Amino acid sequence: MAGAGYGELLRVPGVARIIAAQLAARLPSGMLSLGLLFHVESRTGSYGVAGIVLAALSIGQALAGPAMGRLMGRLGMRPVLLASTAVCAIAVAAIALAPLPPAGAVALALVSGLSFPPVTSAVRTIYPKMVPSSMLTPLYSLDASLQELIWIGGPVVVTLVATGVSTVLALLLSVALMIGGGLWFALSPGVARVRIPRSKRRFGRVLLRPQVALVTAVGFLVIASCSAIETGVAGAFGESDPTSGVVLAIWAVASLAGGLLLGRLPMRPWSLALRLAGVTAGVALTPFVNGFWGLSAALVVAGFGLAPALGVMSAVVSSSVRFSDTAEAYGWTNTGQLVGVALGAALAGQALDGYGAAAAFGCAAVLAAASAVVAAVGIPAQPDLKGRDAGPMADTAPIPITPS
Repeated sequence: MAGAGYGELLRVPGVARIIAAQLAARLPSGMLSLGLLFHVESRTGSYGVAGIVLAALSIGQALAGPAMGRLMGRLGMRPVLLASTAVCAIAVAAIALAPLPPAGAVALALVSGLSFPPVTSAVRTIYPKMVPSSMLTPLYSLDASLQELIWIGGPVVVTLVATGVSTVLALLLSVALMIGGGLWFALSPGVARVRIPRSKRRFGRVLLRPQVALVTAVGFLVIASCSAIETGVAGAFGESDPTSGVVLAIWAVASLAGGLLLGRLPMRPWSLALRLAGVTAGVALTPFVNGFWGLSAALVVAGFGLAPALGVMSAVVSSSVRFSDTAEAYGWTNTGQLVGVALGAALAGQALDGYGAAAAFGCAAVLAAASAVVAAVGIPAQPDLKGRDAGPMADTAPIPITPS
């Protein structure tokens, strides 16, 4: 039944194209995390320094995210996407090719983050204008499932290239995908057709909505856990062993399967907490298992609830804000996730250097448990979407009347 629903969704004109384009454009979001980790560690010999560089990238993205969302309402999506892609690609290429001291790598990583293309905010703003409101819930679920190819599948690709060929090539592959995918997405007809109305509210006010604040906090914690897991897996197998890429691939497949199987279930106020409880159960096993099979089994359990949780988060935001505020709202939630990447990588990197992979996985388990607790505390603020559309609220404005 779920397959038929997704098939009907993909037959809507333009949907399959925009999904493929945004997936290609967003793939570097996942690749750069481990790409920088491997590259800087190979140059400096320290996971701690690499974690700081990655933190600079994520903090830059976090600072720019909501502002980029607001800017797309003023200048249009296409100019902002094209300009940011060019600047970010140049900065990442410089990190890959130039012999930089640690401070130089941190500075360029910050520039890369500040200019990172706001594809996530753009595409989630476009979705409600492409499909009927009744199809938004499965569309967000499908988007969340495919996002796992970005957050987990992307690191698989970059890990295999970095360990099998070179870390320089891994970063340059990220740059190539950023340029190619960015152009494909920015020049898509769907991007040109949708115009974000200028919000009449003060910048940042949308974050005061309890649903947006909740999703931002939960996203921060759960993606921090994912980042810590990626770092722990890399440290468990070493920078020259491609086994870490295979383990992350298994995690990606489990999350993708969970998203597709659970994506059409009605979203109730407790859905997010329930899915994150499943994620926590799997992540909690990782400090106590060793080797390929043990980690793979634990991450299958964790992965099955991850994409469904992300799908719920997107639907909660979409159904709780006005259309003119959606890009900024998703900018804030994306900021939460990116700060989570920075925190997870930094904590797990320090734990890995000092105490080994089990300590890094312990950080991931604590962060996952915190995300489930926050989601449970926030149940009263979450909408009941059973039988309801997940589309944004319409903007209202005075209608001028011409005297007859």
